[in-house]
Amino acid sequence: MWYEILPGFAIMTVCLIIPGVATAQIHKFTNGGKEKRTARVPWHWYLMQRDKRLSGTGEYYHSKGLESIK
Repeated sequence: MWYEILPGFAIMTVCLIIPGVATAQIHKFTNGGKEKRTARVPWHWYLMQRDKRLSGTGEYYHSKGLESIK
């Protein structure tokens, strides 16, 4: 019957969702809790380049972490 495809469909759906969710979480972890910045328009790209220049670290975001506590 038609419902016999549901377990296979569920497994394929989960396997396709996991990489997208994992990638978002990895970006959030590596950027100090902030989501990955994207430049959808040229103005956003300009602002990201400005942030890299002003930070002095070559990154648009530099997590201070535990260094600021000491």
